[in-house]
Amino acid sequence: MNDAIHTSSLAPQVQQTIAAWHRFVASGDASLLPPLLAETIVFRSPAVQSPIPGRAATLLVLSTVVQIFENFRYHRQFVSGSHDVVLEFAANVGKWELKGVDLIKFNPAGEMVEFEVMIRPLKALQALAEEMGNRIGPQLMQMKQVAAGG
Repeated sequence: MNDAIHTSSLAPQVQQTIAAWHRFVASGDASLLPPLLAETIVFRSPAVQSPIPGRAATLLVLSTVVQIFENFRYHRQFVSGSHDVVLEFAANVGKWELKGVDLIKFNPAGEMVEFEVMIRPLKALQALAEEMGNRIGPQLMQMKQVAAGG
């Protein structure tokens, strides 16, 4: 990631979380992730229609996807106000190269409260969705049902 990216308008807690996020992505060390996520975080995936609520399910998704992506790299970061960041990335899933963005909203404590991902092209998204479904589909479905009170 480009060191010249400006994050000065971000709240200090958000800057710390973004730095820790990049350490997680670089290392794949899932133990770095829990303190970055609010208990009530909502994850929005490009592969499923309904949001994925809660820290446990988001941890599962994010710690799995970093295992699937190959040659993952962030290219640019966009900041909006003091608590919103967009990270542009590229990666490979098997033979497919993809581009995407992570849209992340933070609370005043610097925890991620919303994490939305958009990915293109469709074939790469389909390959990612298939691999995610193979690895965590049933477990994630059960977590979503529990979160919905069912």
